Amino acid sequence: MWREVRIFAGMKRIYVLADLQGVRADLLPITYTRVVGDILVGIDSIADKWSRHVDGEWYVEPEADYLAELYADRLAPEDGDRTMVAANVLPDATLAAAVEALLPGEQIVDSAGLVVARRISASGPAVAVEYPHPVRRISQLYDIFLLNGDAIRADFASYAHGEQQTPSDTNTVIGDAGQLYIAPDATVEGAVINVKTGPVYIGPGAEVMEGALLRGPIAICAHATVNMGTRIYPDTTIGRWCKVGGELNNVVMLGYSNKAHDGFLGNAVIGAWCNIGAGATASNLKNDYTPIRLWNYPTGRFLRTGLQFCGLIMGDHSKAGINTMFNTATVLGVGVNIHGSGFPRNFVPSFSEGSTAGYTEVSMSKFCGIAERMMARRGLPFTEAHARMFEAIRHAAEEYK
Repeated sequence: MWREVRIFAGMKRIYVLADLQGVRADLLPITYTRVVGDILVGIDSIADKWSRHVDGEWYVEPEADYLAELYADRLAPEDGDRTMVAANVLPDATLAAAVEALLPGEQIVDSAGLVVARRISASGPAVAVEYPHPVRRISQLYDIFLLNGDAIRADFASYAHGEQQTPSDTNTVIGDAGQLYIAPDATVEGAVINVKTGPVYIGPGAEVMEGALLRGPIAICAHATVNMGTRIYPDTTIGRWCKVGGELNNVVMLGYSNKAHDGFLGNAVIGAWCNIGAGATASNLKNDYTPIRLWNYPTGRFLRTGLQFCGLIMGDHSKAGINTMFNTATVLGVGVNIHGSGFPRNFVPSFSEGSTAGYTEVSMSKFCGIAERMMARRGLPFTEAHARMFEAIRHAAEEYK
């Protein structure tokens, strides 16, 4: 049993999400544009999960210096008692209690010998406290979709309470209606929703149009849109302000991205501000059923994953034209624009544009203009800070071409 947590009135502990396990490079290109803790898995981000489980003042420690400007309002004060928490670890109640119980100078180490949390002390090295339970962590890109179904189930209990609406009579709900949450201002009409295999969460302002077929666990986050006739299979999260159509299976879309038309995505991670054109399809299974290799940025080569299913990994602000076809386990960097016939190669570096006929580098002025127009459609500004971040990413990405 973990030690009693003593919280003094008016005092909140400081917690800082940091890359204690050194996974940031393995999670590129998704972590080019965000801290590890802001990766969406389940209904919300890793950072959101920790703030729900542990009461305190939560901050982040950006893994890349160029992210600090955009995260200025979430940087921790420089001095004082603080607990550093591994930003890639997904909390549960037991782990949260262990983190809260840490004393100055102690750190939690899991069965793999990895540090989960460390409470800073000025005196000497940290004393290890072994944590005997399994720890869920995002260490590779494919962990995002592999853990997504379990994360939705775990998150659902936190979100599926309080005010909600009763499903309209135009919908067909298969299974226990208690496993379906529809926010009061969401719109869901004429859909078939199967919750026998897992819960379905439909967030504030979201819309599920008529003819949509949903089989849980699924999260449709705030203001997302599911178009008519869309088929969504289990373990899928549609992030805030995304729009989807066609067929999706075990997909995580991080936010503000569109795959609004027919075409298949499976076992995929799609960054923010992406657009996938009509008819675009990504393979998630090799014809010979052999294990999949996936591009790894730190090593600069394709590494074995041990997986049979792995689809498209797409960095922020990347685009795919109509009828684009992607081979199994294709990785696109940040700001990539793919179009034309044929299969693009399995790794396309950031700020590249083209097709099987060849690629050219996208100029920063062109990229920023497109990003500014796309973000303006959602009423969000593209700032000088964004421009500086992408310029830094361009320089950083040269290392991995």
